[in-house]
Amino acid sequence: MGKITFIEHDDTEHVAEFEAGASLMQVAVDNAIPGIDADCGGECACGTCHLIVSDEWFDKTGTPGDDEEQMLSMTPERARTSRLGCQVKTTEAMDGMTVRLPEFQM
Repeated sequence: MGKITFIEHDDTEHVAEFEAGASLMQVAVDNAIPGIDADCGGECACGTCHLIVSDEWFDKTGTPGDDEEQMLSMTPERARTSRLGCQVKTTEAMDGMTVRLPEFQM
């Protein structure tokens, strides 16, 4: 089991435990992290699980697919390290990861 720190737009930190294989979105929902709406339930159809991964952790999240890129292209707060939490499966190598939440979800 590992831990991921979710940081809200106002810098409030939430540390959540996870088991490898869950999506970042599911970890956030299971731990009632404010700011992750997850309206589509993880189908990559809404963009309400937008996260901004810390630079040093971004390479561990894999490569966004075409559907994710399309959803992120509509996100006004998109950053270079933006990902949709529903598209990132956690691994043991993510223990200690830090992600930021945008001020607004789509």
